[in-house]
Amino acid sequence: AFLGSMLASLPTISVLAMLWLYVDTKDPKAISNLSYDIFWLVLPSLSFFLFLPYLLKHKINFYLAMGLALTLMFCCYFVMLAVLKKFNIRI
Repeated sequence: AFLGSMLASLPTISVLAMLWLYVDTKDPKAISNLSYDIFWLVLPSLSFFLFLPYLLKHKINFYLAMGLALTLMFCCYFVMLAVLKKFNIRI
């Protein structure tokens, strides 16, 4: 379980996106901006991994728990965007 969790936690898509962007543009500033934006948006996505096990521990049906956890995660994205805007952090 640990190895599977560790592999799943790797930022594979982000790394691939950065590689692709660099190959296409050769622009380190674009890579830096993408990395910065990903950082801020990873934070609300982590909420999914808190909500899902919480819901499952409370005997919520898996599919319902998955839907609720995803919905709550998207709500966290909107909260994060509002907080970033309040502090004039642009992504």
